[in-house]
Amino acid sequence: MTNGAKLMAGAAVLLMLGACGQRTDVAPLTGQSLPPAPYGQETQPDSAELLAMETLAAPERSVELRRRSEEREDDPFDLPPE
Repeated sequence: MTNGAKLMAGAAVLLMLGACGQRTDVAPLTGQSLPPAPYGQETQPDSAELLAMETLAAPERSVELRRRSEEREDDPFDLPPE
């Protein structure tokens, strides 16, 4: 097998592995349990609640588009290298 054929076979294997994604909901393995409830909380969150991101973890993006060129404001932290 030549180097090119090995490279193509490796790329094909990586593409196949990348294509197999999650097909079912996340659940603990048999015999395992979810982590204990956080301090101060009476109910134990399920897997969906544990995987949900808070707003601070993934803030919404500002999609403010510029319509024309504008002068940049002075940045006090844009210092030359020492």
